[in-house]
Amino acid sequence: MQSPASQIADALATNAEAVCRHYLSKGHKEGRYWLVGDVHNTPGRSLYVRLSASPDGSGAAGKWTDAQNGDHGDLLDIIAVARNCRTMRETLDEARRFLSMPLPPPLETTRLPRSKAPAGTPEAARRLWAASKPVAPTLAATYLASRQITDLSGVDALRFHPNCWYRASDDEDPAVPPAWPAMIAAVTDLEGSITGVHRTWLALDGSDKAPIAYPRRAMGNLLGQGVRIGRSGPIMMAGEGIETLLSLRQVMPSMPAIAGLSAAHLAAIRFPAMLRRLYVARDDDPAGAGALATLSKRALMARIEVVPLKPGLGDFNDDLTTLGRECLLANLRDQLRGEDAEHFLTRA
Repeated sequence: MQSPASQIADALATNAEAVCRHYLSKGHKEGRYWLVGDVHNTPGRSLYVRLSASPDGSGAAGKWTDAQNGDHGDLLDIIAVARNCRTMRETLDEARRFLSMPLPPPLETTRLPRSKAPAGTPEAARRLWAASKPVAPTLAATYLASRQITDLSGVDALRFHPNCWYRASDDEDPAVPPAWPAMIAAVTDLEGSITGVHRTWLALDGSDKAPIAYPRRAMGNLLGQGVRIGRSGPIMMAGEGIETLLSLRQVMPSMPAIAGLSAAHLAAIRFPAMLRRLYVARDDDPAGAGALATLSKRALMARIEVVPLKPGLGDFNDDLTTLGRECLLANLRDQLRGEDAEHFLTRA
């Protein structure tokens, strides 16, 4: 028989999105997760709460992890911090009060029509991927070229959808068009199976991202997986953003890469069996520092060497577009292991 605490924790998990909207109001929903800075409701993306259980049973609803410091727990912990509860009894009393309130239904059930594949699932992700077409020549290629990313050799994880549905957020103008052209990236597991997709909605001429509140969103099962560019090998690079890694591929076109899509997911990527050295192009912010620390600790246990890569400016796409290809090459030559610089860097 379950204890009262376990019963309440299960009830909170069943209403995980409502709990997050109430106690972590400065965060936002992205795919199957609620993203926020930390348990104190600081704006950001370091802490992620799973809003629904994984179809394969690998993750439970209501569980959370903070990629910056490695803390984790359930929704009772979130409530305890949010309300300064000093004892478990105080925490359970607050949870009971919350659960007695009328709970709004999940956003999808009030705003999305029922579809054959439930929204946000791997099935829906695979359906969107199948409905997309090769990235070149499309507005997705135009968008990448505007960021000096023109060599897409070996980049099979990207496609283009000319009319990808976009759900406007609550704080957006209701007149925002419901569909935009989008660059679609496949999120895959180590076996190459699609578990999700990442969407980058684009301006109608492909010159930039679409003028909407959240031009990037992911859906499906993301934890541990990523957007994989090139075939896995003993030496790889990883980072948060797709454009970051594609920028590096402009001067290292044969180095395999994986984009985690956020600091939290970068920290949790699964390592290919043959991996021995991982270059990490992290973002220069607290979430990026936390992701690097967590990833390095996991890699050490797996006997994988981690080598951080630091951009000259804000990120490696800034380096490519502002400083130029030659400066990007010189910066990387100073940071790569000598044999890797010789093997992977293109000649200046």
